[in-house]
Parts: sequence; C-alpha cells; structure tokens
Amino acid sequence: MRRRRVSYWYKLRLAFRGLLVIFVIWFCGFVIFAQSLPDTVATPKIQTDAIVVLTGGSLRLETGLDLLTDNRASKLFVSGVHRGVDVQQLLKIVQRFPDALTCCIALGYDANNTEGNAKETAAWLKKEQYHSIRLVTSSYHMLRSSAEFRAEMPEIKIIEHPVFPKSFKSKNWWFWPGSTGLIVEEYNKYLIAYVRRKLLLIFFWRK
Repeated sequence: MRRRRVSYWYKLRLAFRGLLVIFVIWFCGFVIFAQSLPDTVATPKIQTDAIVVLTGGSLRLETGLDLLTDNRASKLFVSGVHRGVDVQQLLKIVQRFPDALTCCIALGYDANNTEGNAKETAAWLKKEQYHSIRLVTSSYHMLRSSAEFRAEMPEIKIIEHPVFPKSFKSKNWWFWPGSTGLIVEEYNKYLIAYVRRKLLLIFFWRK
C-alpha cells in the first residue's frame, strides 16, 4: 500500500508540473499575442484590387464602405453575410451611403467562421481574377484572420486594415475583463487554427 501511495503522489506531482509548464508556455504566448495586436492602420493609402470585410463586429462594414467611396479599390466583398440579406439592406444599416455603390459590392453567404471567410474569399478572388485585397476586420481579430487568409491564398497580396471598436480596450486591456476575455478567446482560437493547419500540412505531406 505504501508503495502504491508513493507512486500515486509521484504521478500527481509529475502531472502538476506538466500542467504548470503548459500554462507558462501558454501564458507567454498569450502576452506576445496581446502585444502584437495592431493599434494603427499601417498602410491606409495603398490601393488594392478589392476590399474584403468580415462580418461580425462593429465598424467593419462602415469602414469598408468608406474605403470603397474613397477609391481604395474598385470592388467590396462582404464575407459571412446572413442568407436573405441583400446589398440594399446592408446599405440601409449604415444609412449614409448612396445606392450607386450597389454595383461595386458583392456578398458571400457561405462562411460561418474565419476559416470559412478565407475559403469563400479565395473562391471569389479566383473568379474575379484579383491579386490583392485590403482585409477589414476588428483589431483583436486581425492576427487570426490574416493567418487564415495567408494560408488559404499565399499568392494574394493582403493589406491589413484593422478597425477599433469603442467597446474593445486595446490599451491597458488587463484592466478591462471584457477586453481581456476577448483576447483570451481569440488567442485560443488562433492556437487551434495553427494546430489545424499544421496537421493538414502533415497529412497532405504524407499522402
């Protein structure tokens, strides 16, 4: 019995140390991830073939339409739109853009996550024969989005254009539980997406 107890506590200590090492690695990566989130638009003036907006956050659509109006590209693609919503309805949401823009806006209805956004956009770009995009999404979502898009379309030039929702506190985020939780969620999703892409590469390499 004594040997069994010693063995049990030894295994428990090993498991605890393993979990502690995993947490330290996770935490260090999280800090690097949080500090790497964009806080400015690095190249606001460069023109691209298209502007791509990912639905799901405030200011994204408005920013994309502003860029289209400002002639940053000739076409705007909105990925992840709910089925049944058309361009006119999207324009009504923002209430300040002319109907003349409808000819320059395309909608994607198939994506329901960031990986889907990348696949849907890649198919649209191939059909339109475009080679560069300005990617518009929230600042906290940009690292994961950019990684997914670059993995799906390595031949496409991607200009990142983050937007900054007022509800997200990018500075001193550790004082704001909502912003901290959002970064933790994005970081975990980023890790999952990273592992998924690596596993797919190994699978196809073995085939």
